[in-house]
Parts: sequence; C-alpha cells; structure tokens
Amino acid sequence: MKTKIEKIFKEKFGEGGTLYASAGRINLIGEHTDYNGGFVFPGAIDKVIMAEIKPNGTDKVRVFSIDIDDYAEFGLREEDAPSQGWARYVFGVCREIQKRGGVVKGFDAVFAGNVPLGAGLSSSAALESCFAFALNDMFNDNKIDKFELARIGQSTEHNYCGVNCGIMDQFASVFGRKGNLMRLDCRSMEYEYFPFNPVGYELVLVDSKVKHELKDSPYNKRRESCERVAKRLGMDTLRDATMEQLNAVKTDITAEDYFRAKFVIEEKQRVLDVCDALNAGDYETVGACMYATHEGLSKDYEVSCEELDFLNDVAKELGVIGSRIMGGGFGGCTINLVKNELHDKFIEEVKVRFKDKYGHEPAVYDVVISDGARKVED
Repeated sequence: MKTKIEKIFKEKFGEGGTLYASAGRINLIGEHTDYNGGFVFPGAIDKVIMAEIKPNGTDKVRVFSIDIDDYAEFGLREEDAPSQGWARYVFGVCREIQKRGGVVKGFDAVFAGNVPLGAGLSSSAALESCFAFALNDMFNDNKIDKFELARIGQSTEHNYCGVNCGIMDQFASVFGRKGNLMRLDCRSMEYEYFPFNPVGYELVLVDSKVKHELKDSPYNKRRESCERVAKRLGMDTLRDATMEQLNAVKTDITAEDYFRAKFVIEEKQRVLDVCDALNAGDYETVGACMYATHEGLSKDYEVSCEELDFLNDVAKELGVIGSRIMGGGFGGCTINLVKNELHDKFIEEVKVRFKDKYGHEPAVYDVVISDGARKVED
C-alpha cells in the first residue's frame, strides 16, 4: 500500500510528501454503554488509512482517493465544501481545525486503506484521524492535543457527514497503542491502557456481510428507553444504576425499558470484570463475558439478527473461548477470541456452515492490536 501511494503521489503531484497513517478499531467489550455514561474497551488494529501529504503553497486542497479512484479539489472556506461524500471527511477535518484556531494551508494528498468497509471497524474515523494528525504535525507544530484531535474527527462526522456519533472510534484511532486495549470512561473521559498480549489466542473478526435495513430508528429507540429508566431512577444516565435499583422500579416501567436497562447495567460491570481478568491473564473469564454480552445484546437489547446469532452459536459449538456481536448490531461482525490450535478449523468451519445456510461466505479478518495515528517512518 505504501509503495502504491508513493507511486501515485509522484505521478500526480511530484515528490517529497510525508506519509501518515491511522488505524481502524475493535471494541472488545462495552456496547451501547457510551451514551449511558459507561465504559468502552477499544483498541486500534493493524488495518489503516495511509496518506502521503505535502503543502502546495496555495489555499487549495487537492486530494486523490486510490480506493475510490476519485479526485477532489476544494478551498478552505465553509462555502468551498466538496460534493463527494468521501472528500467531505477531509474538508471537515480542515474546517474543524480552523474553527479551533488552528492553521491549515493548501496541500496535496493521496490516500488508500485496508480497513474493511462496512465491517464496523471505523474506516471513517481512521480517515479523519489520519488527516487530523497529519495537519497538526504539518501546520501546527503538534500543538493540538490528542483529545482535541479525536474531537475534531467526531465534529467532522456531526457537522459535515451527518452522523451523530460518540467519540469512541476517533479516540481509539488517535490513542491506540500496540499491544494495549484502552478503557475509556465515557462520562469523565479518563482512560487507562491495559496490556493485551493473549499468548495462545488470536482475535478473529467474522463479517456476515449482512446489514439489515430497519424502518424505525432502533438506536434512538434504545437510547430513549435508557433515558426513561434513568429519569425514573432520578439519574442523568444509567452509569450509577444497580440491578437492585432497577428491580425496585420494575412495576413502574415497561418490560421493554426494563430489559434495555438491564443489559446496560450488566454490560457496565462486564467491562470492569474483563479489565480485572486481563490483569490476571484470565482469558477464560474474558471469553465468558463476551458470550454474556452477545446473549444480552440478542435477548435483552434486541440488536442482533439471525445471521449473527448463528455465527455466535457456531463459535460456541466449536469451542471458541469468546464470541459476540461487535458494534451497533443488526448485521456486521462477530469478534472472536480463538485458541491458536483451533484457529484454522474455526475459519474453515464457519465459512462452510455460513455459506450452506445463507448462500455466501462471510469475510474473515485476523486482527492484531496496533498503534493509532502516527507518522510513517521509513
């Protein structure tokens, strides 16, 4: 990928650019907890967006996407927004830096990526973080702190791409550290690194390649359920709620709201349990928590689908240590913690069984926990 980017950059813009990269992410555990003031537990992965960038001495940005095979050119004022959706990510990062008093001048860029699209690995956050890190390094002497770089990516989604996302994806992409997962407190924004070197195990993503389009807005509905229960408990969010408190108001709320809140309260504790288990090198407990999360997402939060439940069942049947839906649900990936000796058999079996049942093979990705946004050294 690096060689290809350098070749195309030279053809289009000449020589002398600097290479930057930022990573996609996984979240080991902690789903639908972010907007409830809870914890998430992401890590950057060895799948990246990489860009070669060079100031061009003008007030124009000229950028080429290798993967989409498309070129965009735009100015740096609000009215200069490009029409192409992919280019709005780059434009948005430029504008959000400027809004914060940072400097952005014209530049040329060529980028490509190997973060699988549509698999819930946050390719858009990787793109935002790559350009935010690069423009901070190139024009601002790295004066913008890392949290602000993550917020710049989040604001780009909100203001230029129409996605009202939380900050986890950009946080993981900016702060990622090789061999470490990160526990982020979504209320205080405090974070802590936890070593993740699962000797004898591998992380495997199985992408169902399915995305169910739903007529209602399932995420908003679930958020509203959680907010109603928090209000009934006299709390801002479910962060400090206990099962005892929830059970005490069970007769005052709907069954649906009860089960949504039950999942969130239990999931909050699972993240903390997984942190303790990792510190003790206890991957059996990590795996058990992953299965419990899948069960909760499927039965209590109801954001699974038949294909993801099938992948989870196959993993359990084959003796995979832990498996669960990763992401918002209704399609996408399962994340699996697999013993090395089972790895090849698991991939072979899951592909065959899934294809027999649904007519197409899932995509399978091995992932390694890696560094986040960075300058690419030769």
